[in-house]
Amino acid sequence: MKHILKYSFSFCLLLSLFLAKAQETTSTKPNPKTTQIEEILPEPPKKVIKKLPEEKVLDSIAPKTNRYGLRVGVDLYKLTRALYDSNYKVIELVGDYRLTKKYYLAAEIGNENKTTDDDRLNSTAKGTYIKAGFDYNAYENWLDMENIISVGMRYGASTFSQELNSYKIYNANPYWDEVPSITSGEKYNGLSASWIEVVTGVKAKVFNNVFIGFSLQLKMLITNKQPDNFENLYIPGFNRTYNGDFGVGFNYTVSYFIPIYKKKAVAEKKK
Repeated sequence: MKHILKYSFSFCLLLSLFLAKAQETTSTKPNPKTTQIEEILPEPPKKVIKKLPEEKVLDSIAPKTNRYGLRVGVDLYKLTRALYDSNYKVIELVGDYRLTKKYYLAAEIGNENKTTDDDRLNSTAKGTYIKAGFDYNAYENWLDMENIISVGMRYGASTFSQELNSYKIYNANPYWDEVPSITSGEKYNGLSASWIEVVTGVKAKVFNNVFIGFSLQLKMLITNKQPDNFENLYIPGFNRTYNGDFGVGFNYTVSYFIPIYKKKAVAEKKK
């Protein structure tokens, strides 16, 4: 009986080992259908991200350029005034040249004929003048704008003549009738004057290369050569003296910009 139990136990042990081996072999054996499908299907493509060099990215953005050149024009205010004022004839040409981003060389040249009809006398001033100086543009333009809000200075000089057309003698006793005007016709040549002026103005681009603008001028005389027995009431380019050394002026201009070259704008570093 002992031998039968012994053999039975050994047989059961061998049978359990055999079944365990069979299960391990079955679990590790690959499925042929799955293997065939995996071999047929291709691997999904991998996304490739290309990174451009920094130089090429920067070059793709067009840099801003500033145009440099000469702007020439005429004072419309003085031209149109001659249409309704028979005592005033003048032509004034204006111009500026861009030196840097903010600074411009500026000049005006003109010829003026002005008759002053005062209570006591009538005189005519004729002559030419020139003014030269600089303008500083205080306006920061966007993109391709070229507008100007400027402040500047000028040195002006004028050579002219004065003609005394008629005058009245002052009557200290108004009881008597007014003394009639006396025709003179005396002319004084070789007169001159010089002055400095502070100018502030605006120029706006209205069409391609076409600008309109206006400016105000505050002037102070430096030299004033005048006759011994006659005072310069009006100086071409300076305007009326108002019995003093100060004067004012105004102009309204239309001008055309002639581009000469372009220059890349340099970005300013913010502090």
